[in-house]
Amino acid sequence: MLFKKHENESGMQKMSKDHQPPYFYYNFQFDKNRSVRIDLHLEADTLAYRAPTIVDAPEWTLLDFEKCNNCTLKSEENECCPIALNLVDILPRFRNYVSYDRVQVTVETRERTYSKSASVQQGLGSLLGIIMVTSGCPIMDVLRPMVRFHLPFASIDETIFRSASSWLLGQYFRVQNELEPDWDMVGLLKAYEEIQILNVGMTNRLRNISETDANANAVIVLDVFAKELPYSIFDGLKKLEYLYSSYLKK
Repeated sequence: MLFKKHENESGMQKMSKDHQPPYFYYNFQFDKNRSVRIDLHLEADTLAYRAPTIVDAPEWTLLDFEKCNNCTLKSEENECCPIALNLVDILPRFRNYVSYDRVQVTVETRERTYSKSASVQQGLGSLLGIIMVTSGCPIMDVLRPMVRFHLPFASIDETIFRSASSWLLGQYFRVQNELEPDWDMVGLLKAYEEIQILNVGMTNRLRNISETDANANAVIVLDVFAKELPYSIFDGLKKLEYLYSSYLKK
């Protein structure tokens, strides 16, 4: 074992009680008279999305409607796709916009506020990234720790840095709990390959309901990152090695 396990159960319990629920307030300001605001609240400990209750779920949310090829859920136990169900309240607000429409997006979190002039596709892609990871989809759960420190509009390099760092920290906790770690990040690459397949399924699902292309193209933005990472993560990490010159001194 590379790390000594620290026994501090009382401290962990106290930390859990002190957690404050994360929130993300996305405001899309199109002009002086047109704006869309989406408030996302997560559970403090599980980071699960606190979605509004949907009484009559539309057909496109059913699990078997354009079901992802690698979905591990069963319709006998889950009538609806958890991600799709959590989009019911959000997607209609963007039906009058197309992906290339420009918008000022402001993201307020508990710690700070971000603002960027972006396309609807970029802003909605950033927002959907939170929902997809926190909805309870088993394939997306691997990325859930990153949501606690969500970075809106992250670049490829930032995504590589955050994904690799999050994965390796997870391996540290696996060692602490006497589980086999994956320091070579083989599991991370496989996880992103699965996410690619999921994003194709979600894109097909949304294309069936979109009056314009903004909703589907937001998922395509996420797919760009998912496709980029498996092929560039090691090259990308190599480019970041210069940041750690002080670590490499003998």
